[in-house]
Amino acid sequence: MEDFKYPLRQHQPLRQKPVWKIALVASIAAGIQFSWALQLSLLTPYVQRLGIPHTWAAIIWLCGPVSGIVVQPLVGYHSDRCHSRWGRRRPFIVSGVALVASAVFLIGFAADIGRVAGDPLGTGRKKPRAIAVFVAGFWILDIANNTLQAPCRAFLADLAGRDHRRTRSANAFFSLFMAVGNVMGFAVGSMTHLHKLLPFTETTACDTYCANLKTCFLVSILLLLVVTTIALAFVQEKPLRPLPPVAVANNENNDEEEEDEGESPSVAFIWEILAALKDLTRPMRILLLVTFLNWLAWFPFLLFDTDWMGREIYGGEVGQGKQYDLGVRAGALGLMFNSIVLGCTSLSMAFMVDKLGGMRRLWGCMNFLLALCLAMTVLVTKMAETSESSKMGGLPPAGVRASAMILFALLGIPLSMTFSVPYALAAIFSYSSEAGLGLSMGILNLAVVLPQIVISIASGPWDALFGGGNLPAFIVGALAAAASGFVALTVLPSPPPEFPSSSILRTRSSPFP
Repeated sequence: MEDFKYPLRQHQPLRQKPVWKIALVASIAAGIQFSWALQLSLLTPYVQRLGIPHTWAAIIWLCGPVSGIVVQPLVGYHSDRCHSRWGRRRPFIVSGVALVASAVFLIGFAADIGRVAGDPLGTGRKKPRAIAVFVAGFWILDIANNTLQAPCRAFLADLAGRDHRRTRSANAFFSLFMAVGNVMGFAVGSMTHLHKLLPFTETTACDTYCANLKTCFLVSILLLLVVTTIALAFVQEKPLRPLPPVAVANNENNDEEEEDEGESPSVAFIWEILAALKDLTRPMRILLLVTFLNWLAWFPFLLFDTDWMGREIYGGEVGQGKQYDLGVRAGALGLMFNSIVLGCTSLSMAFMVDKLGGMRRLWGCMNFLLALCLAMTVLVTKMAETSESSKMGGLPPAGVRASAMILFALLGIPLSMTFSVPYALAAIFSYSSEAGLGLSMGILNLAVVLPQIVISIASGPWDALFGGGNLPAFIVGALAAAASGFVALTVLPSPPPEFPSSSILRTRSSPFP
């Protein structure tokens, strides 16, 4: 394993902040994940209602990863160097929230806007104008989520003051609040009469399903505005100040902080990210590989879990009877159970890390659990297909529904690791790299969005080769999860030992684990 060095390249000392401030910033994840949960549970069925066939529904999800390849590293890069009087991270967080609000409005009102523009009425008829509005809103929403993710993660690492245990726990807090947002989002998404709270949401162009979706997204805007306002009001950032000339002269690692006078910020960013990718340390390269394989496993299920419930478990088809809609709502309920388990696992993260001997070993073991659960979707599907009630067009047996719910719940355990461990490791490994913390988080995001591009392009045609179901993509996910676990256990280095406190860092002891 390589020797780790921690060049102190920050413009001012990093101080550990109180736990409650870390928790407040992490709570923004609840608002982010609420809208993301609605995306995962409701939008794939919804785009099929607008007239996009199942085989090509995944292509809609391409906009997110394509924007993420550029947006998150770009935002991370500039948040490392932002000289706003509001701080480095906070301006980008506020901008991301504003983008989320506008995107959610477009998605929720896509059918209404499409109808005004000339779309036909009726279920099953293609609505091209609504699709165009929906895709625009979807694109903006993913840009907004990418704008929020890197600054929030970097802000948490700033507040942790480069302490490994605090960094790990700050990311566990983030994972916990993601679970809280998921629970609320999936619970709301499973409700059938939520639109009655806002009667104006149901229109001639927007049926009950659409009105429920619209109401859910309006609630998500409110939640995100509340948690972000509270967090940014109580957790302040000091503006970034350049080092004194003497300090700059004495610190040879600060060259990348000074822009060449004749070089534009965009060119500087391109060179910075290329240099960061080229000069990644071996641990960071392996971390990217494990993360890539891990998300290659997750995305087939995350994109099509509720569709799987509607089609394979409940035996329905989009727009044909109530079976499919019942399955989608059951899937949203399963995702709520998944999020409850995710939250409980996040609370026990420190205990699990200690018992299994480190973050990488824990993550590796959980990837094998992910592989097992994805493989078990085949068994549950076969149980549903062979049941007598399903053959007669009724609800699947209670045992089949319970088995599906158990699978959803169990998947919350490895998902909590995916939401926390790679980001904690990236923060620790980045202290020895030439990239800033925000940029490192953006680079890690490349290993998240690239698998989504692969799945978005390949899963629809791949599933179509085997009859149009979701199981072929799930099996590919199981194999990817097993490969991710193997690499994590055999190749990924353990984090370096805690570096000593210094007068420059000015860290203080804390009971925070």
